[in-house]
Amino acid sequence: MSYEVRGVVARSKKAPVTVESILVPEPGAGEALVKVQACGVCHTDLHYREGGINDDFPFLLGHEAAGVVEAVGPDVTSVAPGDFVVLNWRAVCGECRSCRRGRPWYCFATHNASQKMTLEDGTVLSPALGIGAFAEKTLVAAGQCTPVDRRARPEVAGLLGCGVMAGLGAAMLTGEVSRGDSVAIFGCGGVGCAAIAGAVLAGATTVIGVDIDPRKLELAKSFGATAVVDAGTEDVVESVRALTGGFGADVCIEAVGNRKVFEQAFYARDLAGTVVQVGVPTPEMRLELPMIELFGRGGRIAPSWYGDCLPSRDFPMLVDLYLEGRLDLDRFVSETIGLDEVEEALHRMERGEVLRSVVVLGS
Repeated sequence: MSYEVRGVVARSKKAPVTVESILVPEPGAGEALVKVQACGVCHTDLHYREGGINDDFPFLLGHEAAGVVEAVGPDVTSVAPGDFVVLNWRAVCGECRSCRRGRPWYCFATHNASQKMTLEDGTVLSPALGIGAFAEKTLVAAGQCTPVDRRARPEVAGLLGCGVMAGLGAAMLTGEVSRGDSVAIFGCGGVGCAAIAGAVLAGATTVIGVDIDPRKLELAKSFGATAVVDAGTEDVVESVRALTGGFGADVCIEAVGNRKVFEQAFYARDLAGTVVQVGVPTPEMRLELPMIELFGRGGRIAPSWYGDCLPSRDFPMLVDLYLEGRLDLDRFVSETIGLDEVEEALHRMERGEVLRSVVVLGS
């Protein structure tokens, strides 16, 4: 048996997305069927549509989602029908060399559903990040479902599935921001603002937002930035140094995925400081740095995989912080939309008009 539902599909490179009927199988071994309640529109969906991830078209877009488990495969014990879950795209295997070394957040063999979702004519779909949640129902590996407190609104809980977790984790986990640190965040979109929120939660005393868009600089302040730098009019490196006693920031977080911005972050950090890259570059981008600068400045350059999060540990904890009023996830939601509005939402995101548009599919 399969379920016929509506989903948002990117059929070819750079073509507008379409809403189409898709077929979702009953869950088999290790799988779960999830009724999607809400799904954020993330830059990664745009990268998929533009061909910036790979060429496995057609894609079933959407991955930053929350919903309710409707059915599970016969061997699944980690979740049950009725569970309210946030979907994650790193379902830890527990068996790879990283998991065996006690570092499951780096799992090298994460799971996806084995069965394929298809178009009505049988064309196999590639689900974005193994999820495909711009759909009324989706099929995922059971390990991609993380149960959280159902009192959280699906519109905000789902954001932990990608962008907000990436930003929070870039500061709190990858960057290891600690009390009294100075932090500069380069790019104040959804991921960057989440990194600002993470730095504040971790106890940073100087939090600097850097962007070329004055609207995003205002957003940075609303999330707790103590200062901002307009990259369109100021010397970014010198401005960050001036705001940190002339030294540079302890932690610089690059949340754009841009070579020039990464170089600014590299030179704006203090000696022995950390540069975290969480912005997603395109495959053709190249980075050139003098090796003497790399050696002489010391510290760390740390790419951040999904904020180096462990979903089973971090999602419930962050939802609890939200419910306690300590983490304002509601602020990330710029608008709620329907499936038919995803194409325009991608354009609004590309123009920097929203932090997150969230597709709402029902209760």
